[in-house]
Amino acid sequence: MAATSTSTVNSCIDFSNWLKLQGLIGLSFPCLRRLFKTRYQCFMNQIWDDSPKIGNIFYKSVIRQHPNNFKLFPVQIISIKSGNSEDWDLTLLTALLLNISRPKNLSTSEKQILDTEDQFIKDLRTIRNNLAHHATGYITDSEFNQLFQQLKNILVSFGEDDSKIDNIKDHIELESSKDIVDDESVKEMNNLNSIGNRYFKEENYNDAIKYFTKAIHLPHLSVKDRAILYANLSNTRLALYKQIQDSDSTFSTLTTTDDERYRALKDAKQSRNLWPIWWKAHYRVGNAYFSINELEKAINSFERALALDPLNSEVKKVLDTSQFKLSQQQRHEHLDPRLKPQTIDEHLTDMKNKFGINPKQVRCGHLLAEMNDDPTPANVIKGHKYFWGDTQMGIKQDYEQSAIYFAEAAGQDNAEGMYNLAMLYDRGLGVKKDHRLATHLYEQAALQPTQVPKTNRQNIGVAESQHALGLRYYNGVDVAKNYATAAYWYKRAADNGCEQAANNLGIMYLEGTGIKQNSVKAEQWFQFSAKKGDPNATCTLAQLSFEKNDFNMAREWHQRARDAGHVLASTNRENFLAGINEKEAFIKQCPPSLLNVLDESAKLMDLKNVKPKPSKIGSSLYNYDQLKEYALKGSITAKQMCTALEHFDVALHIIAQYENLDKNRFIHELAEAYRTESLVVQIILGTKLYKHIETIICSSLTHDPDDEDTQICYVYFYHDNLEQNAKLLNEWKQKRPKSVHLYYLSACVNCFLKQYDDALLDCNTGLKLDPNYYELLYNKAVALRLLPNIDQVDIIKAYQDFLNLAPKDHRKVPESYYAMAQCYLSIE
Repeated sequence: MAATSTSTVNSCIDFSNWLKLQGLIGLSFPCLRRLFKTRYQCFMNQIWDDSPKIGNIFYKSVIRQHPNNFKLFPVQIISIKSGNSEDWDLTLLTALLLNISRPKNLSTSEKQILDTEDQFIKDLRTIRNNLAHHATGYITDSEFNQLFQQLKNILVSFGEDDSKIDNIKDHIELESSKDIVDDESVKEMNNLNSIGNRYFKEENYNDAIKYFTKAIHLPHLSVKDRAILYANLSNTRLALYKQIQDSDSTFSTLTTTDDERYRALKDAKQSRNLWPIWWKAHYRVGNAYFSINELEKAINSFERALALDPLNSEVKKVLDTSQFKLSQQQRHEHLDPRLKPQTIDEHLTDMKNKFGINPKQVRCGHLLAEMNDDPTPANVIKGHKYFWGDTQMGIKQDYEQSAIYFAEAAGQDNAEGMYNLAMLYDRGLGVKKDHRLATHLYEQAALQPTQVPKTNRQNIGVAESQHALGLRYYNGVDVAKNYATAAYWYKRAADNGCEQAANNLGIMYLEGTGIKQNSVKAEQWFQFSAKKGDPNATCTLAQLSFEKNDFNMAREWHQRARDAGHVLASTNRENFLAGINEKEAFIKQCPPSLLNVLDESAKLMDLKNVKPKPSKIGSSLYNYDQLKEYALKGSITAKQMCTALEHFDVALHIIAQYENLDKNRFIHELAEAYRTESLVVQIILGTKLYKHIETIICSSLTHDPDDEDTQICYVYFYHDNLEQNAKLLNEWKQKRPKSVHLYYLSACVNCFLKQYDDALLDCNTGLKLDPNYYELLYNKAVALRLLPNIDQVDIIKAYQDFLNLAPKDHRKVPESYYAMAQCYLSIE
């Protein structure tokens, strides 16, 4: 329903500093548009006239010709084709300015000017992103003054009047009390808005749009009133789109500016720009992004809306739905052959083909269940039949009936009934969508015994529900995102035979998400999952075999994935096999000396596969004695790992002295372990030790926020919190401009966030402090390789600089040679 009145802003939070910074960022839009037009004329020898003609020419001749340079969403492509730069937001403007190829005949001074401008653009983008994802919107005065000066310097460099900038700092107000408001206009606005709302309720959306539009064009309205009208207009356009499509569940690609969803997004952004601390403006932007399937942007807007109105159940519900849909898409659920819609008849035929199970025997079992004194098994079977449809029994697909039967079974504490009913509530099939109730049902089923009492039969629905809870905590659907809890539920489900959970647990171990990275455990779980028939695990094993140069197994696993129906394995078959052949040829051409270096590096890193020695305090994945042997034989990397283990061991013994705990020394030893080789620091999530260390690090940072040892410990300890770490490191680098390790950490974080420009800047700044810091040289090479428009020769040189300084058994040596080989092949 359209909004009719304002909402009370959370009075506990002072948004004035955040709002002033948003106002400054708003000043950058016309500056960046002018800069784009200037560059376009310089680069293309043509004037940008904001017409669809010039927009389409630009798209065809630049964007489409260089697809790797521009990662654009459909709505951005449409905006470019429209040609109207007034509609372009900061994200699109910065993407275009930073990725358009420069002419090759530029002078050195011209290149320097462009480089300086690009750096200002990147700084502006970073500040804007940090503000957009700020947890609360509360900016301290010291933080505000620092950001304000940064933004002012950027804007002045782009030609903005500094007095205009200072005016924003001194005079912007939350309540817009200086708006010139005319009583007659307000009276007419209320009348038109009322008529528009009436038409909206009657589902006469075209007429509602007419009246909201008339109201918007009235003069002398307050900023808030105009924001409300734009929000109403956005909501009505989406309702009109759904009415025309007669569908609420499918996404169609955005292709034209005439699409009501495109217009709805423009109107919602207008509302947000006019009243940036109104929750509903962000909510409307989120709805518009959701309608065009840009779910990550939708989630960002919904999270901002929830921060402004934390108790709003309407926002929480749509946020959960967005996260649920995004998790489905990220898992490529629509491509999973196991989830392909099929009737009961097709399902029984599939079971016969795969396992030799006679469909007649299964149907006899269904009849026996119906004759049983306990109606629960029969209710579950009927629930499935109505969910899928059963042609032979004359049952058509009916989600409402399916929900009724599953609810009957769930009422009798049947885990399978609970799981399937929860799945229906999650998807809104046959019942009203309710993620909270679905979570409750999953929790009830997950805690049941894994076997049916007094039988040896598996209690279907238990492992499935445990896996569903793992997904929930991993993606933050209805519950707070918590990777450690996700891993817990995945482990329980996998132990109970769930192959999907085993695959997901393998991914967490492989990536080190929420749990300590362990490639051996990852592969063990992938193997377990693949043997039980999971096509995703099979495909992953193909890639892991490829990386280990086990090319025969890579081909075998890839073929098994295709046989299991993995769509991506089938469509990517030629590219994958070509990659194997290419790498095989490269290794065959390598001289024995280089292969020995690669082999020694692999052997050293395989030491992490050794089972850890028991310890009263903690444990390590690395065997100290074997590392010491390698160190005595001349291995620099092994020596570093031994030194790091020694620091970590001292830190653990210090923390064990609870009564005489020297916190400062503990922090120092832990920081030295992290600095020397962070991989050796093993702290198991959720243990008392973990919580004790967490308490010490947090209290130390509060007590002395400028202590570098504490800063190092904090970033490594909370390594998953990338965006927060990026923000903190930016602050700390400014206070400690001579700390090369902070620049190294910042480069790592920016690489993980795929902010390769920022990572490259960190590397170059750090290397000015220490030209021999080979870890920075490696990160620089990676950033260059992943950036567009970088000469392959420059990338090869960057890797060579790393190899010239790094120990020969450094774990990144093999990867560097492979990357260089790829660059050479690209040149050829």
